[in-house]
Amino acid sequence: MRNQRTFSIEFERQVIEEWLSGTSSLAQLSRRHAIAPSLLYHWKERYIRGKLSHEPTESGALQARLEELEKMVGRLTLENEFLKKELSRALSPSKRNSSSSLLPTNNSPANQSRSAD
Repeated sequence: MRNQRTFSIEFERQVIEEWLSGTSSLAQLSRRHAIAPSLLYHWKERYIRGKLSHEPTESGALQARLEELEKMVGRLTLENEFLKKELSRALSPSKRNSSSSLLPTNNSPANQSRSAD
């Protein structure tokens, strides 16, 4: 089994800056460093968001915060819809348990003992 390589943030930043400057193409960088192009695209996204520098850029930090908030809104929306459905089920009269079945009938043991007195 092959060990997973790890790269320093400085190396990743250097490779992406070389690609973005136009001095080397994606294919050249991929061959030279034996790195899959998909990994370079991943590094590029991180670079744009400011995650390959020691200090995140303001736009990168805002983008990350926006994504975090969008996930939270999605989760809360799903929870809200679930709770609305459950509340409507709890408040709607059930076909099996109608309100008349909750009242004692004349044939119930409680009513028979009262009528015998």
